[in-house]
Amino acid sequence: MRAWMSILGLACAFSVQAAPKVAVTDLAYQERVEQYIHTVSAQSSGQASMYHASGSSSYSEYESRDSYIEQTELRKFTGDIKGEILKSGMFQLVQGTPYTADAKGDVYDVIRRIKNGNFKGADYVLFGTLSDIDFQRDITSLDNTNSYSAILGLSLVADFSLINTKTYEITSAFTAMGEGQDTKLVNSQDVRVTLNRPRVVREVSKELGMDVARQMAEQLGGSVPGHERAPARNNLPPDEPAQILR
Repeated sequence: MRAWMSILGLACAFSVQAAPKVAVTDLAYQERVEQYIHTVSAQSSGQASMYHASGSSSYSEYESRDSYIEQTELRKFTGDIKGEILKSGMFQLVQGTPYTADAKGDVYDVIRRIKNGNFKGADYVLFGTLSDIDFQRDITSLDNTNSYSAILGLSLVADFSLINTKTYEITSAFTAMGEGQDTKLVNSQDVRVTLNRPRVVREVSKELGMDVARQMAEQLGGSVPGHERAPARNNLPPDEPAQILR
């Protein structure tokens, strides 16, 4: 009986179409980098002897300011996104090629990256871009006490697009957010407080992953266009009337 039920279970599993494959990119972002250069040089020339020295010196000073845009990917907040997508069962995950400093081209040009084969084997690419990230640290006094509340908070907002790697159609688009904070009470504002930054980052990552999976499920209705799953079949035998064993 158990062997028969196992065979039925395998048959049901293979009758369901495999979930499409998706590659999740790290969060793309760019920032302006400023450089300040200040150099001083001095040169001297002339003749020197045991009894006297003569010569001349020159002095020059150079100062410049320079700024440029640096593009890269933030690699800290996509682990929980992948985990929540796997929990949903809507997709299989494949690993794409990350964007590096040696990569040529715009980090935001995801179509070019797809054409270059950076996401081989993926039916879809979940492309995320960092919109805003903000750390907040504050110490506030508690009313009618001599205690203070030290707070470390982090908020992160990112935009996501689910892109078909064959048609380049955007099948889902949304903005997701993650927040987290660590709070400690101290007796004096001068006391050194060490707040748990890794815990805050973990909370933000977890919330962001849950928000991404929830919005994808809402927009896709539990399925992806062109990859609808067949409904599960009830292949169990009909119930038999109870029998009295003698």
